[in-house]
Amino acid sequence: MTTHEGMKFHDQRRNEVKSETNQGRSEGTRSHGSHDHAMHLEALQTLALRLSGERSVDAVLQLIVDGLAQQSDVALARVWVTGPGDVCSSCRMRPVCPDQTVCLHLSASAGTSLEGEQWPRIDGYFSRVPFGQLKVGSIAADRTGLLLTDPGSERWARPEWVRHESIACFAGQPLVFRDETLGVLAVFRREPINEQEFGWLRMFANQAAAAVANARAFSELDRLRQRLESHNAYLKEEVDSVLNFGSIVGRSSALRHVLQQVDDVAATDATVLITGESGTGKELLAKEIHERGRRSRRPFIRVNCSAIPREMFESEFFGHVRGAFTGALRDRPGRFQVADGGTIFLDEIGDLPLDSQPKLLRVLQEGEYERVGEDVTRKVDVRVIAATNQNLPSRSTRSDFGRICSIA
Repeated sequence: MTTHEGMKFHDQRRNEVKSETNQGRSEGTRSHGSHDHAMHLEALQTLALRLSGERSVDAVLQLIVDGLAQQSDVALARVWVTGPGDVCSSCRMRPVCPDQTVCLHLSASAGTSLEGEQWPRIDGYFSRVPFGQLKVGSIAADRTGLLLTDPGSERWARPEWVRHESIACFAGQPLVFRDETLGVLAVFRREPINEQEFGWLRMFANQAAAAVANARAFSELDRLRQRLESHNAYLKEEVDSVLNFGSIVGRSSALRHVLQQVDDVAATDATVLITGESGTGKELLAKEIHERGRRSRRPFIRVNCSAIPREMFESEFFGHVRGAFTGALRDRPGRFQVADGGTIFLDEIGDLPLDSQPKLLRVLQEGEYERVGEDVTRKVDVRVIAATNQNLPSRSTRSDFGRICSIA
């Protein structure tokens, strides 16, 4: 299509929209005040009820914009939520951002252009909006709704888009729950919004904010439940192991010397390598180091490196998200995540495959890892105690265990 033909198409489509609008108004007059182009309160109430049943934040946000986009003459519906300043170095709004620690994140979008193009993207120019900037930012900062009914107003950030899409007004409402600004709800419409409809949108925004808060609470409860289940499983394993070994009992000078070393290292966060033959109580010493240190009230997680299949190493140590591989039916935290704040005991570390060492080395040195199937880098704070019955220094000279040995 040539530029001239494209301009003719746009003009023709705008005329069709105006014709449809005038026809709707005429039909409204003939039907004794029918509001074909008004926002429907009943639809908003139904949408609010559907929101209350959702337990996923993403699902709630998408349901909000999808429902609003189905309202009469709504061109675009969007929701921004309050979040940390995460992309400040590359953000286009940074020069006018007063606080790089928090801003509005575009999290859901739905609408249709005059040409039929869908608008679901959330990674465009307005993906981040500082508080107090533009229409959306001012709504969040003031916690006050904004109704803009003049298409020629200077407050439009993209006036050419307003003209191109025949936008007649903008309506935005803050999402506030228990005195916390959760975000902003915004609607761009091709027909004016009156004060009554603006009030309806305010009531809907209050209900939407409550639904977002509830979904966040459900997500947090689910996360804590999964963490508790993981802790219980590890604790059961730990109790079974402790009952098998009993406690450290003895008065020999050699044992007293070992316990003195335990006291010396327990007061620090140093990484410890315990060597000795199988059955000599290496795990008991590791447990004593943990119990006598500052992390004693935090988890002590045991990992038998020799029992972990090579293909399950990353999932076992770092966790995975649902769908990361066949059989991953839900998110699962790894051993390092469960041990966060406490101690992780790597038993039989000498059996760790060579190709797995660099991934473990990173979390040992940097305290960072990614779950399988996820790009988010997570931080972890753990003390590492390792044990082996092998001569690791001699193996390091053969370059089959040099990386981890240099840390331990």
